[in-house]
Amino acid sequence: MKTILRISAIAMLFAGSALALTGERMPEIPLDKMSPAQRSVAAAIMSGPRKSIGGPFNAWLRSPELADRLQKVGEYVRFNSSLDKRINEMAILMTAQAWGSQYEWYAHAPLAIKAGLDPAIIAAIGAGRKPDNMKDDEAIVWEFTTQLRRDRGVDDAIYAKALEKFGERGVVDLIGVNGYYDVVSMTLNVAQVKPPADAELPFLQAGR
Repeated sequence: MKTILRISAIAMLFAGSALALTGERMPEIPLDKMSPAQRSVAAAIMSGPRKSIGGPFNAWLRSPELADRLQKVGEYVRFNSSLDKRINEMAILMTAQAWGSQYEWYAHAPLAIKAGLDPAIIAAIGAGRKPDNMKDDEAIVWEFTTQLRRDRGVDDAIYAKALEKFGERGVVDLIGVNGYYDVVSMTLNVAQVKPPADAELPFLQAGR
């Protein structure tokens, strides 16, 4: 019965316009065209904390097993990470900006504000600048994430600061959120998933 209700919820979502934000290259898969494996993954996503299918998930459904594995990783790094949501969202926005992923920015900038990240910091990240007046943990996340993406590693100084502030679990979770949202942003860019036309965005989409 629960499975039927979840599938019905997915059908309602597809019937409406909630999935209008989809990729030009990978059209929505109608519910009646989904394979059993695709339906199972869609139901799992709908019944989890996200409550909807959007962003990269429509594209990922083309590979249901990968979609299921990735959505479970994403559920952890977004909802269950040991990092405070404020700095977790900061790392996500830095990733979106680095990849020029407008949909990811559109989806997470409001979440970062809700989590307590200073709008001035968000604006600086969007503009590709180092923010001023960061809190200690924000400064560590900014430097760690910047070095990791730019240098493909981090130096001893920032590693020591991150380790002291977040512990080993936090360091691994920080690597994880960066890596997961790299995959998300790559998917969104390749699938050309777009935010609403009237969305206010601080940078051009990658490849545009």
